[in-house]
Amino acid sequence: MSFLSEIQRRRTFGIISHPDAGKTTLTEKLLLFGGAIQEAGAVKSNKIKKGATSDFMEIERQRGISVATSVLAFEYNGIKINILDTPGHKDFAEDTFRTLTAVDSVIVVIDVAKGVEEQTEKLVEVCRMRNIPMLVFINKLDREGKDAFDLLDEVEQKLGLTVCPLSFPIGMGYDFKGIYNLWEKNVNIFTGDPKKDIEDTVEINDLNSPELEKLVGEKHANDLRDNIELVNGIYPEFNKEDYLKGIQQPVFFGSALNNFGVRELLDCFVEIAPKPRPKQSEERLVKPEEKDFSGFVFKIHANMDPNHRNRLAFVKIVSGEFHRNNPYLHVRNGKKMKFSSPNAFFAEKKEIVDVSYPGDIVGLQDSGNFKIGDTLTEGEILNYKGIPSFSPEHFRYINNADPMKSKQLYKGIDQLMDEGVAQLFTLELNGRKVIGTVGALQYEVIQYRLEHEYGAKCTYENLNVHKACWVDPEDTKSEEFKDFKRVKQRFLAKDKSGQLVFLADSMFTLQMTEQKYPNIKFHYTSEFD
Repeated sequence: MSFLSEIQRRRTFGIISHPDAGKTTLTEKLLLFGGAIQEAGAVKSNKIKKGATSDFMEIERQRGISVATSVLAFEYNGIKINILDTPGHKDFAEDTFRTLTAVDSVIVVIDVAKGVEEQTEKLVEVCRMRNIPMLVFINKLDREGKDAFDLLDEVEQKLGLTVCPLSFPIGMGYDFKGIYNLWEKNVNIFTGDPKKDIEDTVEINDLNSPELEKLVGEKHANDLRDNIELVNGIYPEFNKEDYLKGIQQPVFFGSALNNFGVRELLDCFVEIAPKPRPKQSEERLVKPEEKDFSGFVFKIHANMDPNHRNRLAFVKIVSGEFHRNNPYLHVRNGKKMKFSSPNAFFAEKKEIVDVSYPGDIVGLQDSGNFKIGDTLTEGEILNYKGIPSFSPEHFRYINNADPMKSKQLYKGIDQLMDEGVAQLFTLELNGRKVIGTVGALQYEVIQYRLEHEYGAKCTYENLNVHKACWVDPEDTKSEEFKDFKRVKQRFLAKDKSGQLVFLADSMFTLQMTEQKYPNIKFHYTSEFD
């Protein structure tokens, strides 16, 4: 197959939602359709000790939530699909934000009973800022929930989207009969039998056909006709160009747990979703069909296999072909590197690949050379934009609880911080280590992983910090900057890459400092020009 046709057949997307909307279950069912797994893991049930395929870290299996973004690849109808299943919990939002830099489109999962929730709003806002094409999947239709039109209104108002339903439910909850697929003009009948891989689908080109009554009963048939008439009257017709520009969002209904409505979503997705898209670097716009390879690291995962203490850098390929054992330039270090065993993913299962194409995600064995945001090229100096570290909202001192294991502790902290799980600040005054996170649950994850993956124990001490701001003085030799460093000495720290950070204890302190030192800028992300 030619290079161009390999690009054409790739779809790389992320799945985002509020926790518990059924994101991981949907991922599993997509894999089931792709033939990538034979049997779905019961995500929530502890009776069956199989966690969801995409939740492969021990702590994820214990808590029933996704903590790290996992990468899964499979083939469906000749299309190569790369899914990035992201954590929904707000405490892991930073991982999700970074993952959104590596996807070409997104599926937003919404719970039919809870509607649009807070975390969904934040993530959709990021997608809208980047004009990422979005497809909405309203899940859990086998449970009692909000009216379909109310949900569509809520999606439009709360998320600021322009929706276009491509399927519509027939009944809901106990009364759920199935789905009418506007995209394929057929009715999918719901039997509620989870053992069935694929439900019965009956093609109905004319909704006035008496066949509809036979399938769902007179009341539901009449309701459906009225609803579809309303849908056609209120909502715009589907326009693929508008979807690809991020102006219009198709909506599907279904029940991922019952594997219902998932095939319709997948079939439509494969047809309309964008192929690998160009990406803006600081230097220029890079197109996927360029022959020279380039890619960037959007995630680092330490201890993919705890027995081997290995780290993997996840690289999204933007242009050209990536070949095993070819030397590539690590732009930040200015060194050429070769990779003898690049991995393609299937949750924790990995396969060595010889060649990868734009849109693919490759895992590279890493002994500490990579940081999030690093670029690899065939020689050109490129730096891909938009993978910042955000200002943390929680701060704690980290203390070593076992002096005999200090080497393991510092190695563990070092590696986990490279993953972008949290940020490490070292106080200028006394060298004490402070860990800053976006969410409090991260501390538990760090403590757990330090103990179980590195054999080190830590304790925490609260620290009253409101915001961490990266310091950007106009002139580092000015009297103003020297005065700032002297007066604020207690509140200054260095981040992991040696940038100066001001740990402000309140909003008031920050405002007063900004007024007192007008020639020093304070940034809430580590990436500033």
